[in-house]
Amino acid sequence: MTEILGNKPTKSYKKGEVIAKKYNPNVVSTKVQFRKETAWKFGTDYQESYDVKEQLDQIIGPLKNKATIINQLKSKYNLECNFSILIIMENGETPGLQLDNEQIEFANSIRAEFDIDLYVNPYKGI
Repeated sequence: MTEILGNKPTKSYKKGEVIAKKYNPNVVSTKVQFRKETAWKFGTDYQESYDVKEQLDQIIGPLKNKATIINQLKSKYNLECNFSILIIMENGETPGLQLDNEQIEFANSIRAEFDIDLYVNPYKGI
């Protein structure tokens, strides 16, 4: 994927790889877990923003002229495309969540779905 698309993934792993555990001195576990799927992820790290469009443009921009290649890879390897959007709201402040036509058209061209998660941290209202 990396070589064909010419983009370095934010994260990638292969089915069957051992899932690295985060160290927690209070938990003792000898159970080893393995990846159930292969993934090639391309995204942003956490960014403070009031408009999701900004982050989505950063992801779609480098890929938007590669829909044909993405679709060929999807067909050849039985892949799925998904845009995962994680919003963390602080102090009752909510970001804009508008997808423009270009973003929708690109997602549709690669038959991608959107997964939007909202996390609202506690705050003291007025």
